[in-house]
Amino acid sequence: MPTRDAEHRSSSDHQEWFATTHWSVVLAAGHDSAPGGREALEKLCHAYWYPLYTFVRRQGHRPEDAQDVTQEFFARFLEKEYFGLADPARGRFRSFLLASLKNFLAEQHRQAGRLKRGGGKTLVSWDAATAEERFVAEPKDEATPEHIYERRWALTLLEKVLSSLGEELTSAGKERVFAELKNHLWGDQGGESYSVIAARLEMTEGALKVAAHRLRLRYRELLREEVAHTVARHEEIDEELRYLIAVIRG
Repeated sequence: MPTRDAEHRSSSDHQEWFATTHWSVVLAAGHDSAPGGREALEKLCHAYWYPLYTFVRRQGHRPEDAQDVTQEFFARFLEKEYFGLADPARGRFRSFLLASLKNFLAEQHRQAGRLKRGGGKTLVSWDAATAEERFVAEPKDEATPEHIYERRWALTLLEKVLSSLGEELTSAGKERVFAELKNHLWGDQGGESYSVIAARLEMTEGALKVAAHRLRLRYRELLREEVAHTVARHEEIDEELRYLIAVIRG
């Protein structure tokens, strides 16, 4: 039977962990007194805007209208109009964002008003041309907009983790090693052998395999950390990881 001290430590650890989640960013941003809350939320929106854009496009909106709608959604989101709905107990953060977007689209449909780009509100910056190029390059898929949103969310998360890992390796002076091994993070996937890559990097094959193993471990650590930010409880991390990987594999 757990002691009071053990229960206190468990509660304390959970509070410390929850303070770093995306849920906590949203909840903190809802209070003007929260230092850095607004900036953290803008950064979060910038990281995960594309899955929402793809959902709007799959609803039948033209590129320019989808850009307007997505920007307007984020403008409303950043104005705290949706914070009252934020409740970690209700599910995953990705589901909360999508539900908020659906509510916004329904509201816009009811109003049937013409959106103006941003309405003079704070916007999440992105390259609109690049956004549409990415969307057009997406493989043709008959899946539902919701499923495509979830798959794009998963891929965006992986891209974000890969970028963070690349920054770490570059800071450590191992940019070339990362460039050569980043396609081996999920194991050997064909292509050049370790011996060929090792020769190019002027390393022994054994040393390269050790570097690849460490890189995979660090990638998985960063992946778990990022997934942890999107769930409300620590116990949900593994379940969410399995789900997102299954979504990607289709």
